[in-house]
This record gives sequence, structure tokens and C-alpha cells, in this order.
Amino acid sequence: MTNTPIPAVHHLLPRPDWLAQLHEEALEPSLPIIDPHHHLWERPGNTYHLADLLADTSTGHDIRATIFVQCNSMFRADGPEPFRCLGETEYVNGAAAQSASGLYGPIRACQAIVGSAELALGEAVAPVLEAQLRLAGHRFRGIRNNTAWHPDPGVRTNPIKLRPHLLMDGMFRQGVARLREYALTLDLWVYHTQLDEVFDLVKSFPDTGFILDHVGGPLGTGPFQGRRDEVFPLWREKIRALAQLPNLAMKLGGLAMECTGFDYHHRPMPPGSAELAQAWQPYIETCIAEFGPTRCMFESNFPVDKGMCSYGVLWNAFKRLAAGYTAEEKQALFSGTAARVYRIPDPAAS
Repeated sequence: MTNTPIPAVHHLLPRPDWLAQLHEEALEPSLPIIDPHHHLWERPGNTYHLADLLADTSTGHDIRATIFVQCNSMFRADGPEPFRCLGETEYVNGAAAQSASGLYGPIRACQAIVGSAELALGEAVAPVLEAQLRLAGHRFRGIRNNTAWHPDPGVRTNPIKLRPHLLMDGMFRQGVARLREYALTLDLWVYHTQLDEVFDLVKSFPDTGFILDHVGGPLGTGPFQGRRDEVFPLWREKIRALAQLPNLAMKLGGLAMECTGFDYHHRPMPPGSAELAQAWQPYIETCIAEFGPTRCMFESNFPVDKGMCSYGVLWNAFKRLAAGYTAEEKQALFSGTAARVYRIPDPAAS
């Protein structure tokens, strides 16, 4: 398997004019937020750089810091294949340095970086991990590989071709075993059909920290289109099992991806936060009930989720979903869990 990107788009492209039709004032504008999951990239006809992120985060919510997550962009054009992913870290670390200057406001964008290293290299991944840490050691916090896989061609969100059942692969697990010695976490983006494999992986490495992205990927496309009532109880059963593993945290978001089966992008007007909160409530409440607020964190997944809603509306939806929680629980959900998992300061604790 290779992490070299292929020229394809497997998510909805944002439509600024469509999104601009709806504006909401930020709810609870003084609530400090760490956005623990966004991307920066340069793709044909599809860019999202620091300036784009700063424009989205300047919509009235108190975004104090963000965490960049691997997306296979800006890889080096030459050099040994396993080390080409360092280009992404160089690029993001530069954006983080720009933000850290304070010239772009108080936000600390990309304060932590979840980068790439091909764990299927097994033991041989160690030099790549060490090179990543040399490049951005004070920001580099974890790894994410492309692992979301389903045999049906109607289910595709990854920009690269994958081999099946990677999480169970012996060489991949040899690579995972090296993360602990470098104090690195592993983010996992999978579909709900892979959650048994996630359970086996996380249980096999109890001293490594794992983060499950996008509420565990409940699918609503391909063979699962129109079957939300069937998928939900199956997904919920897997989430309850995964919550028993203390070294696993949960990211609450990603539900505005087309693969979830929601179709707001087909409407003449973008959705408001109240509608999103109502639609996402079963998933968000299940995750918080099972994992607890101290192991859950709201995420934007921008610009991927920007295909269905704006940044300001997204965080309003999350705040509506968290309205019934205590101040301490809200702190965990909006900043504390992310700060602890990715080892950055919690702005709400200062």
C-alpha cells in the first residue's frame, strides 16, 4: 500500500454562495473551544489553507486552538517513498508558526499536528516517526493512516486505494507497537462495519492512546442508503463495546459527510443548527453517554463537513446538543478532552 494521493475528490466541495444564504449569531460566544480535527490542503480546484481556516474560525465562536489531522496533502514530490509524508508536516508546521506569531489574532491554529507515517512498514516505520518529531516535535502528537475501507464501490471517502482489513494486518500492528515509545497517539477513521476490528486493535495495545474519528463512521450510502433505522442499533452496539476500552477517546463530528447519508447539500438552502442538532442527537448522545464527556470532543472536520454546513452553524449545533450538560462537562467536550489527549494547554482551565 502507498500513501501517494490519487487525483480524485471523495467528499462534497464547499459552495460559499450556498452557505452564505444562512447566517446565525454564535451561541455562547465566550465558551472556549479547541477544534481537534481539521485539514489544510492543496488539491486541484479544492484548496483550504491557513487563511481559509482563519476565515471560518472568525465567525463569532471563541476558537482558541486547532489540531491538524493528516489528509495526504503537500507530500514531497521526490525522495524515498516512506519519507515523502514529511512534506505535509513541514507545510502544516509553517502554518502553525504563522499563527503562533500572533499576527493573525489570538487563535493558535495547528497547535498540535496529527501527521502521517505508513504503519504497515512495521518496525521500519521508526525512522519516519523520528523524522516527523525532528520536524515538529513540540507540535507533533500523533499519526493517522488511511484505514476507512468497505468492499462496495458506493462507499468511498479516501483519496487513495486501500487494502482490506488493514487494522488486522500483522505488519501494521508492528508499526502501531512503535507509537508508544514516541508518546504518539493513533487517530482512526473507519466505517461502522470496521468497528469490531477497531475493538481488537485498541484492546491489543492498552498502553497506546487511540482516538476514534467521526463517531465511528455510521454509513448511509452505498448498500446502506435509506437504511438508517437498521444501521443505528448495530452502530450503537459497537460503540457500547468500544467505550469499555479506557485508552480510546471519541471525536464527535463528521456527520455532515455525504457517506453518512444526510442530504442537506441537495436542498436550496443550507441547514440551520437546530435542524442539525436534532438529526445528529442520537449519535452524539449515545457517544457521550457511553464514553463520558472526558473522553469525547466535538470536532469540525473542516473543510470536509463544509459541503453541508458552515463553520458557525456547525458549532451552534454542537452547543445546542450540549445545552443540558454542566459547565464542567461542557469544558471537557469543547476543549478539555482535546487538550488532554493531544497534550496542549486547555484555554478553559486558565
